[in-house]
Amino acid sequence: MTQPPGPRAYHPDDHAALSDICVRTADNGGDSRHLYPDPELMPSIFATPYAYLEPDLTFVIDDGTGRAVGYILGTADTAQFVTAFRKRWLPLVEERFPEPDGPARTPSEEMIALLYNPERMIVPEVAAHPAHLHIDLLPAWQRKGYGRALMRTFLAALRAKGVGAVHLSMLTANTAARAFYDRLGFAEIDVPDPGPVTYLGRSTTPDL
Repeated sequence: MTQPPGPRAYHPDDHAALSDICVRTADNGGDSRHLYPDPELMPSIFATPYAYLEPDLTFVIDDGTGRAVGYILGTADTAQFVTAFRKRWLPLVEERFPEPDGPARTPSEEMIALLYNPERMIVPEVAAHPAHLHIDLLPAWQRKGYGRALMRTFLAALRAKGVGAVHLSMLTANTAARAFYDRLGFAEIDVPDPGPVTYLGRSTTPDL
């Protein structure tokens, strides 16, 4: 029996769909399969560790048949997440993705270097926004209100945990994503020398 599409809690059966969504949106919002041959690389950095470490803050858009077509995930406390990432997540993926022993030579090696540097997520200028998030939807499910629905669900979950503010980082070149976040009340956080990314943050209230 089908149901109307909408947000729901993540279930371990969604793992493959979560990874697929991440891969198909990881190149500045587009498909990244031409850049990273291993389909688990980008999810292992930006998606599955959140579902593993904080499943209660992982939500998906269900297409009505049980298939996840978008997600939002994150952490209530970035500093604690970084510690858990290093101690509990890296040991699970280090055999598949060995730590580089020299400068990165390929896009995959650049991403693996990020995998082994979770401390990059600790940015002093965003300390007043202790939570952070990632949100992605397959192209066919964008611009239909599902991103807002996911964000509403995630912010409510953070409020229930007593978390007052959240941040995210996004590629500055992704102007469509920036317009989406602007509509949802995110504002730029000034971070010196942020590289190719922009930091945005907002309160977990009011409701969207």
